[in-house]
Amino acid sequence: MEDSSRLGCCVVAGSFVAFQFCFSAVSPQLSASLCPGYSGLPSTKRSEWDSRCVSTVHAVVVGLFCLYILQYDDAVNANPIWGEPRLVKLNVAITSGYLLYDLLLLLRYWRTLGDALFVCHHLVALYAYGYVLSRGVLPYFANFRLLSELSTPFVNLRWFLDTVGWPRSSRLALANGLAMTVVFFVVRIAVVPSYYAQVLAWYGTPEYDRLGLRVQLAWIVPSLALEVLNAVWMYRITRGFYRTFCRPRPHKAA
Repeated sequence: MEDSSRLGCCVVAGSFVAFQFCFSAVSPQLSASLCPGYSGLPSTKRSEWDSRCVSTVHAVVVGLFCLYILQYDDAVNANPIWGEPRLVKLNVAITSGYLLYDLLLLLRYWRTLGDALFVCHHLVALYAYGYVLSRGVLPYFANFRLLSELSTPFVNLRWFLDTVGWPRSSRLALANGLAMTVVFFVVRIAVVPSYYAQVLAWYGTPEYDRLGLRVQLAWIVPSLALEVLNAVWMYRITRGFYRTFCRPRPHKAA
């Protein structure tokens, strides 16, 4: 095993352990001290609360790292298929460790946390990221996909507010709902034309042919599958946005 691949495996394992520790020890302690309503939640709700706290931490770390790479990693931007993948592999390894942790969590708490779409999303992402970690290919496209994590904190904040009984008509809830809809659309839907424009630009080039059919399929097929999942989630969020902001509220009788 090459040194870079061995390092990637170590980062994946370390990420898995770190996120599991955050779920089991860090989140319960901080949540109980910072949010009085946490201790009064049922055990199933506390598990989901801790899960979403870990999800938020992962999204912030990986999302900001992703933006840094897109802005400053000239080697990756110059050659999206074979550019120097060192920083991208680090970011992907962190995400892969999180995805493994979250898959086990979903299976452990399937009755309360289980979601077939999330399982499909995690498996598809892990399959594609495996080629990035093992062969160092497609660093730009792998990193570009991680932009979608920037929408996660807003989704989780909505759930936190609902769980502690914060009114959806409050300014904070409304502002977060609007931000969630806009950010989700921008980082998961609006970027699709730009993503596939880059795919078409490199399609058929010698760099593309060097990938081989197996890697090409691992790149394109999961990408299309993720577009379907994102479209389903965008529909759900848009429907919730419409119910909150656009649907007329009935007036109470005098």
